[in-house]
Amino acid sequence: MKLYLILVSLLLVQLTFAQEASTNITSKIWSLEDCIDYAIENNITIKDATLDKSIAEVDYKKAKSSRLPNLFGSASQNFSSGNTIDPITSNYVTDQINSTNVGINSSVTLFQGNQITNQIQQNKLFLEQSIFEEEVEKNNIVLNILEVYLQTLYSKENIAIAENNVTASLKEEQRAKARLDAGTIALSDYTEAQSQAATNKYNVIAAKNEYQQYIIALKQLLELSPLEDMQIETIDDNMDLINLELDKMKVYNNAISFLPEIQSSILNVKANEKELDIAKGAFLPTLSLTGSIGSGYTSINDNTFSDQFDVNFNQKLGLSLSIPIFNRNQTKAAVKTATLNIEKAELQKQSTEKEVYKKVETAFQNAVSAQEQVIASEASKFAAEKSYELAQKKYELGALSTTDLVISQNTFTNAQQNYLQAKYLNILYHQLLQFYQGNDIKI
Repeated sequence: MKLYLILVSLLLVQLTFAQEASTNITSKIWSLEDCIDYAIENNITIKDATLDKSIAEVDYKKAKSSRLPNLFGSASQNFSSGNTIDPITSNYVTDQINSTNVGINSSVTLFQGNQITNQIQQNKLFLEQSIFEEEVEKNNIVLNILEVYLQTLYSKENIAIAENNVTASLKEEQRAKARLDAGTIALSDYTEAQSQAATNKYNVIAAKNEYQQYIIALKQLLELSPLEDMQIETIDDNMDLINLELDKMKVYNNAISFLPEIQSSILNVKANEKELDIAKGAFLPTLSLTGSIGSGYTSINDNTFSDQFDVNFNQKLGLSLSIPIFNRNQTKAAVKTATLNIEKAELQKQSTEKEVYKKVETAFQNAVSAQEQVIASEASKFAAEKSYELAQKKYELGALSTTDLVISQNTFTNAQQNYLQAKYLNILYHQLLQFYQGNDIKI
């Protein structure tokens, strides 16, 4: 009995913790800033870019270490029999020989056509480029979150419109049933009211499904679990309007000066220029300094192991010069390839600048258009609402057919949706222009 009570108590405690955890999850209301901050810390694409940056840091340190001398130790034990050369004394003997050799070798490159210096500088450029590429991915995620967040808000408000339509159409269906029973309308009018109510119910289901699809997309950007409940924060209706006198070229030039993809393309050109310097360095000689120390033991010598190691101790120091004469045009081909890659990098830079200008131009034109659409759609929504209210009153008095009432309701619904679309597009493109001017995205 005691064991049963203990198990029940533990189960109740677990259920309590589960309920508290569930409450904490459902109580989380995500603002746009929350989504952006969380995604920057957790998004897989950004993490991948961060790892690329870490790899570039390792490569840069590796390149700098190539200036240092290497150091190797060696040891060998050999047995030979018959006519052979003593590996220690180099005498020609006929005997069985046990020999031991140990040594330490080192070499350092003194000159290699400045290839080491250029390689270090190139890897530094790659590191700087990876930092900008990480910023590019962060910006892409921020803009994606902005777009999906606004689409989610749009679909959420669209649910409210659909639900209001259901409430109104159910009331109209009840009125139509009463009028049918009273014999003031035909059966076709009543069935049309039923059909409109059913259609509006379907629209609610479709709107909720669309909302959940955007929630899923937002969760994926944030790398949240599909099982986690997510609610987003609504925004007020105070919409900022762009300055119609804003200079597009000024916005573009400002974007060019700070956007990381532009800086990355510039560094890409410089890195390819360094690749050309590295390739040309292969035409020049390579000078290296080498050195070694070692000793050994041989069994045909009567001295002891320690005495032989002391006597046979040797030191070597030397210079090695390698002069390229002909390597089957490999260096020439590398120089030509590097030259072509510089031209490609320049074209990529120009293409990136064109793409930025296209984005700025599109955002500006769409912002102006959306701003005008907001004004027009708001007036249209107001007129459609008044018209629908009048149609409802006429329908109640029997002065309007069900068909005309349905048409009036659909017109009002379309006007509401057009206004919502213009509203959120205006917010989106206004924020994009803020982004291209270097300002934070906030709604």
